[in-house]
Amino acid sequence: MDSAVDSALDLATEAFVAHRNLLFTVAYEMLGSATDAEDVLQETWVRWAGIDLGTVRDQRAYLVRITTRQALSRLRTLGRRKESYVGPWLPEPLLTAPDVAEDVELADSVSMAMLLVLETLTPTERAVFVLREVFDLAYDEIAEAVDKRPAAVRQIAHRARAHVAARRPRGVVSAAEARDALEAFQRAVETGDLQRLLDILAPDVVLLGDGGGVVQAALKPVVGAGRVAHVLGRIAAAASLQPAQVNGRPALILRLNGEIDAVMAVRIDDGLITGLYAVRNPQKLSRMERETTVSR
Repeated sequence: MDSAVDSALDLATEAFVAHRNLLFTVAYEMLGSATDAEDVLQETWVRWAGIDLGTVRDQRAYLVRITTRQALSRLRTLGRRKESYVGPWLPEPLLTAPDVAEDVELADSVSMAMLLVLETLTPTERAVFVLREVFDLAYDEIAEAVDKRPAAVRQIAHRARAHVAARRPRGVVSAAEARDALEAFQRAVETGDLQRLLDILAPDVVLLGDGGGVVQAALKPVVGAGRVAHVLGRIAAAASLQPAQVNGRPALILRLNGEIDAVMAVRIDDGLITGLYAVRNPQKLSRMERETTVSR
């Protein structure tokens, strides 16, 4: 009897490990928080380990369904937490491998800019959008995951697609274009070349800083090229800038005395930087010392 139980647990573990990176990516794209995504995976494992695998037709779909339901529950809790968050809330950045950028759709879906767009969806809309547009699940599979009828899921998907399309970055930015823009941005900041910086920033650029009330950061968005350039000038005077791949896109790590102080990601529209996202909250920087694997 014990050997049968051990064998079943081994099979459950094997299936879970095989799909773990996918499940993490689903949870992370729904939550924007790696810490919460890891908690969701723990909850998913507990439920998965108690299931009779003989009744499971498609292990990947079943695991995605459990993960989605757990993430939806966690997302509603996160929403209440964000309401009392000090200053702007930004997603938890991930140091990612260079090959993530080669999968354009995956890189786009985990980018800081897209995660912030997904924040404007309802929890169910976000789940449906992520499962359909990023992971290409069938409508009936999504319906089971979000406890809706397939026809309703189609309507939700249509509404979410339109919502995201109106808010996502304009124009497709290749990895090379993003890298070139960030290199030019880094040179302008490091040299204090104000005119070059203003040439790269959109006139209505927005800088969001996330200190979480733990470290100093602007409590409101900084809007306009002149104001943003002034803030960046102060940052550059104190920190060293290091290029990195963050959330599948080129970004900068700011170091003070050799320690990571902040991660800065950008949004690019029509060749200009329209958004700057600076995460300083130390509780959100734990994934910057080693690469996190994301996958579809």
